[in-house]
Amino acid sequence: MAATTLIEEIRITPRVSRNIRKTILPNGLTVLTESMPHLRSVAMGVWIGSGSRDETAEVNGVSHFVEHMVFKGTTTRSSRQIAREVDTIGGNLDAFTGKETICFNIKVLDEHIAPALDVLSDLVLHPTFTPEELDREKGVILEEIKIDEDNPDYLINELFTQNFWKGDALGRPILGTKKTVSSFDQATLFNFYRNSFTPRNMVFSAAGNLEHESFVAAVEHHFGSLAPSPSYPFPHREAPASKPHVTLKRKKALEQVQFCLGVPAPQVNHPDRYAIYLLNSILGGGMSSRLFQTIREDRGLAYSIFSEMSPFRDTGSLSIYAGVAIDKIQQTIELTLRELTRLKQETVSASELTRAKDQLKSNMVMGLESGSSRMANLARQQMYFGRFFGVEEITREIEAVIPEDLQRLACELFRPEAMGLALLGNLGDDLKIEREDLVC
Repeated sequence: MAATTLIEEIRITPRVSRNIRKTILPNGLTVLTESMPHLRSVAMGVWIGSGSRDETAEVNGVSHFVEHMVFKGTTTRSSRQIAREVDTIGGNLDAFTGKETICFNIKVLDEHIAPALDVLSDLVLHPTFTPEELDREKGVILEEIKIDEDNPDYLINELFTQNFWKGDALGRPILGTKKTVSSFDQATLFNFYRNSFTPRNMVFSAAGNLEHESFVAAVEHHFGSLAPSPSYPFPHREAPASKPHVTLKRKKALEQVQFCLGVPAPQVNHPDRYAIYLLNSILGGGMSSRLFQTIREDRGLAYSIFSEMSPFRDTGSLSIYAGVAIDKIQQTIELTLRELTRLKQETVSASELTRAKDQLKSNMVMGLESGSSRMANLARQQMYFGRFFGVEEITREIEAVIPEDLQRLACELFRPEAMGLALLGNLGDDLKIEREDLVC
């Protein structure tokens, strides 16, 4: 490929694997590859740098709807032809929508890169959004919404999120609502598609047994005709403010009470991110975590209790989830708050921190053992950091965390005045929990 067709190629430093390459095409599309010669497969994905939080309230769910609709036919292929061509090469074609991204991806044997790229690019570049398919897919997504409404794990997360980020797009459901989905038409979809599927808002990443120059040439063959976009399509707004709350929703059909207790947390690229993940691991990140040992092993109050981080480009949350019997809910909340207090008042022991570090490093390394995970990791690092972190660099950052860092963060994060609590289930009429009860 002639060098004049490219405007940038990353300079690989010793901190990053020399198998990782980056090229930006003249129209602004970023192409990333990681060569993994020991594999016989290639995973590739087109990542769109916007998701449900970039939608207006009137078209909530349109990102997810478009993700579905690109599989329903292009200007040259029907949905059946797409399925047959992918099956013929033994490929695995998939897609998903998040709060900040949409991804279309395929994994195939290395000998089938060309036909896989042809199908994937056709989906992304030439959807038709025909009214007939659109009406059928409305029914499919409305059923998907009903399925989620019957899932208590999904419902408690939505109940917490919608109230924690109340009034902001970050709190709206990725799937949209029955009202918004029912209102979509072809013009709505094409308007969103034209604004979002632009070169500067896309990252094309691939990992596996491939060669960078030839792969970039193939990508440019398909995507090079896309007109350059002048700027990022969605304006970067100020980070939304979280809303402390206690929300109770009665659902008599549930045997358990689901609860979610959460606090605001830093954004995905915050300097303290490794310390926060270690704090989360110690709190509720596994079977040896404090919450699991206290709530399940010592008291037998819940089958499962865990905490998780949800970082975004400008903010985040750290949340604790569990399902317990109605007569155990207040005790469970009290014990949870007690563990938060202990993290604020006492420094974590060296041995406990070492266990958490080993767990985090192991999860990180094992999570990058497939071509698909490497492909996703490349895209996310580019979109959130603009550079690539090797395992050795991340390991050094994890090892640099000290107990005092965790205690400082616990004091900053676990503030009662910032907490949100959501309860879902057969709550009865006597259960009363006020924000003043959230003391730690």
